[in-house]
Amino acid sequence: MRRFLPWFAVKVRARSEKLIASILEYKGYTTFVPSYRTQKVWTDRVVDAELPLFPGYLFCQVDPHSYWLPILQTPGAKSFVSFGGVLAEVDRLEIEALQVAMRSGRQLQPWPYLRAGQRVVVEHGAFSGLEGLLLRTRGEDRLILSVTLLQRSVAVEIERCWVRPILPPRPLHSGAAISLQSGA
Repeated sequence: MRRFLPWFAVKVRARSEKLIASILEYKGYTTFVPSYRTQKVWTDRVVDAELPLFPGYLFCQVDPHSYWLPILQTPGAKSFVSFGGVLAEVDRLEIEALQVAMRSGRQLQPWPYLRAGQRVVVEHGAFSGLEGLLLRTRGEDRLILSVTLLQRSVAVEIERCWVRPILPPRPLHSGAAISLQSGA
């Protein structure tokens, strides 16, 4: 039985994902840089471009118990994504889903990460401008609208592509001070 190596995310120098992946492949590693096609508008022309779906990252298969320092010694490779000093493995099924999407020939594009329970704003469709919570039940997305005073909510079916996340304001770092200066 063939054992598949796990996938890991490697943080790399921005706009160098494909170059670093090709160097790693030359070293014998299997890499994956999912990308999408877009058009860049310059002042004098429109240019077709292929950009990474995850700027600053590439995926690499590696045995976590082996000697993987050559990956980090590759120019432009910065670090593995890890938590508490432990390499964070990327779910194999998520990588396979991205690979299938890439092979499909369908148009891909980056999209904000949405999770059930997240506050979102609707940008398209009949509910444009509404805010609520995103809920997924029985394979369908719903926008939850609430009346806080009555402590009641309603759910309306929506398309996930209609919404974008409402990002919480960034907290100030502890000990940070804000100073306002007047013009003198």
